[in-house]
Amino acid sequence: MELYNKLSAKQRAVLIEKAGGKRLTLSFYKYHEIKNTKLFRDHLYLTWNALDVLGRIYIANEGINAQLSVPSESFDDFKTSIDEIDFLKEVRLNIAIEHDNHSFLKLKIKLRNKIVADGLDSVSIDLNKSGEHLNAKQFNDLVEKPETLLVDMRNHYESEIGHFEGAILPDVDSFRESLPIIEKSLNKHKESKNIVMYCTGGIRCEKASAFLKHKGFKNVFQLEGGIIEYTRQVKEKGIKNKYLGKNFVFDHRRSESISSEIISDCHQCGEKCDDHVNCANEACHLLFIQCEKCSKLYDNCCSPKCKEINSLPLEKQKKLRKGKGNSNKIFKKGRSKVLKYKKTST
Repeated sequence: MELYNKLSAKQRAVLIEKAGGKRLTLSFYKYHEIKNTKLFRDHLYLTWNALDVLGRIYIANEGINAQLSVPSESFDDFKTSIDEIDFLKEVRLNIAIEHDNHSFLKLKIKLRNKIVADGLDSVSIDLNKSGEHLNAKQFNDLVEKPETLLVDMRNHYESEIGHFEGAILPDVDSFRESLPIIEKSLNKHKESKNIVMYCTGGIRCEKASAFLKHKGFKNVFQLEGGIIEYTRQVKEKGIKNKYLGKNFVFDHRRSESISSEIISDCHQCGEKCDDHVNCANEACHLLFIQCEKCSKLYDNCCSPKCKEINSLPLEKQKKLRKGKGNSNKIFKKGRSKVLKYKKTST
C-alpha cells in the first residue's frame, strides 16, 4: 500500500496548476497522548492523501503539529476527517491570512520524539498547567499595564521582520535555546510581573508557559492561537492591531503581512526590507533578508563567493558539493559573516 508521496515538488506544482481552484493554508496542533503513532500516522496519510491535502505534519506520543494546504472544495471533508478523531474534534484551525496554492507541495507526515523540540524533561512538565489563554482584546488590555512583560517565544529570524510593540525579543536560534534564557532573565519577576508570551500559532507557548509555571512563576499568560488567530480577531472585530511588520511562516510563502511597517533591513546593504530568501547556491541555501537591488547584484546569492559558485555549470556545482554534506549555514538562519547587516552569533 502506497503511504509515501513519490512526486517531486515540480511535478506536484504542475498538477496544482492543472487542477485550478484555490487552496487554503492552515495549521493546528494538539497535545494528547498518542500510543500507536505509526498507526495514527498511516491513517492520516491515507485519509488526507485522498483529499489532496499537502503539508508538513509531525506526530509524537505527546500529540500532533500540522501545517497544511487544503483544496478549498475539500475543506468540509477535511474538517470532517478531523472531527471524527475524538481528541481532535473541534480543534482550533489557524487559517492563514494570505493564501498561496504552492505553500506546500508534498504531503509529509513524520514521526518525531516531540512535536516541538524543547530540550525539556516532559515527564516533569504538566501541560495541563499552562498559562492562562488570552483572546486579542484581553491580550491588548493586559500588555498595556505597566506590571506586564511581553515575551516573543520565536527565533531571531522570525521576530526580526515582525513583532508586537514593546516585546522582549530573545536573540536565539531555537525554541530549545530560548527557554533557559527567558527563565533566567525573568527570574526576578516571578511574582511581581504578569508574564505574557506569544508565538506564531500558540504551540510553543503551551510548553513555554507550562515550563515557567513549573519553575514557580505565578502570573503567566499566553496569546490564544498566536499571531495568526490574533490577526483574524483584529480584522473581524475591529480591535487595535499592536503587531508591527510581518509574521514569519514555515512554508513556501515565508511570511504574511500583518501591518504596513517594514521594521527590518536588507542583510547585504542595510536598506529597509523584510523579504526572506534562500541563497541560490544549493551548497549554502542560507536564509537571509535580501532587497531587490541586492538580489540583482548578487544573482539571488548571499555573497560574491556563492554567486561565483552558482554561475558554474550544474554538474560542476554537484562535484564541488560531493562528499561535503549540508553546509552549516543551512541551520544558521540569517547568521553568517558575509552578511554585513546581521549579527553573526548570539
